[in-house]
Amino acid sequence: MVQNFQWIDGSTDDPQDLCAHGDVTVTVGERELSYSCCASAAALRMLKTLTEDHLIEPHGPQMLPCCGHFLIADKSLENVYIDGCDYGVDYAVVHQGDAVELTTEDGEKFLVDLGDYRRQVLAFAQQVEDFYNRCSPKVIPEDEFDRNGYLTFWKEWHRRVRAEEEKLRSLSRGQKEAPEA
Repeated sequence: MVQNFQWIDGSTDDPQDLCAHGDVTVTVGERELSYSCCASAAALRMLKTLTEDHLIEPHGPQMLPCCGHFLIADKSLENVYIDGCDYGVDYAVVHQGDAVELTTEDGEKFLVDLGDYRRQVLAFAQQVEDFYNRCSPKVIPEDEFDRNGYLTFWKEWHRRVRAEEEKLRSLSRGQKEAPEA
């Protein structure tokens, strides 16, 4: 859940700023993890965890990152790495069949149904995208590195959202979820 959406300067609309911020609260089992963070980076990281494990690493990317200084597109312009500072809140996400195990930074573990986790992540991502859609269109950077990073961010975002929404539709039709490769 996100509250107080804003851009880095505190405004509610800034066509130059590419990263949405807000007060994000994630419920992990019985725990609530809250942080005022780069909500757009957090949402993409969470979308990635629907198909990939995320481990807590010293100086690694956090699930609720303070910032996202650089959007670094891969060579194929299909995926983006978001580089930021060392501040934020992290938790691990490890797939275990039809569930994910979420582990907080202090080692507390919770097993969550993958379908429920998917629905929560997609709802969070939709909140973030809705904020972007309520704001003025973004000024696409002229610098090739920055432009590729931003455009690849949304390309990966939409590809992941579409794939996960299709999984939900398949599951609602009674099809069993295929294990991740």
